[in-house]
Amino acid sequence: DSAEASRSVVFENTQRCNPKCLRILLENITGLNIDVDFTVELIPEINVAVVTFIKNIDTKEFVEKCSQNKRVREFNMTARLLESTQSIKAENLPESISSDYLTVYFESARNGGGPVADVQLFPEENSAIITFCDHKGNS
Repeated sequence: DSAEASRSVVFENTQRCNPKCLRILLENITGLNIDVDFTVELIPEINVAVVTFIKNIDTKEFVEKCSQNKRVREFNMTARLLESTQSIKAENLPESISSDYLTVYFESARNGGGPVADVQLFPEENSAIITFCDHKGNS
């Protein structure tokens, strides 16, 4: 158990629950308001949604509530804490982007960054993998 639980929860198998229904379901389970207390990022290509809590809640308890929720089970969805990572993928980058620019950008505290260990550019995909020195610099 990490001392600091993730503020984000991953919902898998979301294909049977449309986005609006998922948002309402999450409001019902949490008693919180979307966009004020939490956000939902849909990743339809892999039938996943990531819920990130703005309001401080016990996310482990929330995951437990979801596993017991009748509607979540009816949709065959599962919920788990989003694990920490030290790398992120940046996509849709301008062709002229440099690894130096990305390093400075992602090290900026204003952008929620932290010390960057490495930047790998993939110009053919207009993307890059940014690896931080620790997992706290990738929010």
